[in-house]
Amino acid sequence: MRESNLDKETQPVLLGETTSNLESHGLRGDALSPMETMAQSIASIAPTAGPALTIPAVFALAGNATWFVYFLGTLSMVLVALSVRQFAKRSASPGSLYEYAASTLSPFWAAVTGWSLLMAYAGTAAAVTGGFSSYLNVLVHLGLGINLPMILPTTMAVGIATWIAVRDISLSARLMLWLESISVLLIVMVASVTLLNSSTIFDVPQLTMRDVAFPHLGPGLVLALFSFVGFESATALGAEARNPLRSIPRAVLGSAILVGVFFVISAYVEVLGFRSAGLELSNSETPLQVLAEKARMNWAGPLIAAGAMFSFFACTLACLTAGARVLFFMARRGLLHGSMGRAHLKNETPSNAVLVVALFTFLMCGPLAAVGVAGTDVNGWLGTLATYGFIVAYLLVVIAAPIHSHRNDELSLRHLVLATLAGICLLGALGFSLYPLPPAPYVYLPYCFAAYLLVVLLVGRAMGAGTVAA
Repeated sequence: MRESNLDKETQPVLLGETTSNLESHGLRGDALSPMETMAQSIASIAPTAGPALTIPAVFALAGNATWFVYFLGTLSMVLVALSVRQFAKRSASPGSLYEYAASTLSPFWAAVTGWSLLMAYAGTAAAVTGGFSSYLNVLVHLGLGINLPMILPTTMAVGIATWIAVRDISLSARLMLWLESISVLLIVMVASVTLLNSSTIFDVPQLTMRDVAFPHLGPGLVLALFSFVGFESATALGAEARNPLRSIPRAVLGSAILVGVFFVISAYVEVLGFRSAGLELSNSETPLQVLAEKARMNWAGPLIAAGAMFSFFACTLACLTAGARVLFFMARRGLLHGSMGRAHLKNETPSNAVLVVALFTFLMCGPLAAVGVAGTDVNGWLGTLATYGFIVAYLLVVIAAPIHSHRNDELSLRHLVLATLAGICLLGALGFSLYPLPPAPYVYLPYCFAAYLLVVLLVGRAMGAGTVAA
């Protein structure tokens, strides 16, 4: 009988350890290749969601500066990635950003980081079920002429993703890699034909940002940042990735850069394509299908819808995978009951934690789907709530990064400048999400997040007392 993983050492990996002595915590070590590790981060971002849902919303605010807003978003996330990288190249565990904060900040702020991440991953998983449901209904309507009740595809997305996440981390990573690759390839094909069919690739109104209302760039940046959140989720695979001290830092920084370039180009091409066709991008619910039709690629419309649906599903799966590992590690550090820190003896996955995160996810999106809330609204509302979790967790890690460098006698002016710039970007995004006051229900979401943090910190403290796995 395999030794219970609660009898194993539960302290985080010491900074500077090599991959030969990283603790698996009962999870399947050396299971994921560098590409599969990066697939975790890319799937959490869900790059198809940007062109499919978010870019039209950003255009409604930023207009011809949409591509520039995504450039600023890319720059912001690269700055955050550089701070995360300082930890990822020295420490690997399932704890993700929570472990980084715990190794540097006080226990209270470490707990805030962990609980913020849980909301971030579960909220994003719940949000993208809205996109999954919307695009599944597009396909069902094309084939059968009917629309499914929203609760049915929502339950399918969470249920199937939960089964895969419990079953096999390798299966999860490979599935995410293929689903995202196919989706992105289809979008690149449509974008390429759109550019070839345009009279010019130099769109002067965009390049000069003509008629842009610059006060609206801030709210547009907040929406653009939501397109990126989750890029750091490969850090939750520290116990399962091969050579994690190399593959994870590369996955974090590489995914931010690659997806950022993809978003900037997609934003530019979508605005150009809709202007050339004399259509309004901000009013389009299926911009990719419209571009496919204008490019005389009618056959690609259903494939793009299928690709978008699979991308949203991959994001749900990726967020359940990452969120469960954060919860798993938090339990092993004593913030929750020790049962959530046990790995499945056969599958070597944090099965109990997966089920808890999946339940939390469904409790957020299930009731909204049951009362018929539109998928775009589910994505917008819960995605915004999740973004608060990401911003708080990112900000605390950015604060911790120079402290970490100082303790290791590596602090330099470059570290301070990068951390300061990243902090300014995150605080700016947080400020623009609060003022000017957004319409309901968005105006209430910051208070919902604050109430969530208060409750889980109190409950976690009560449940975690005396349950530290030793």
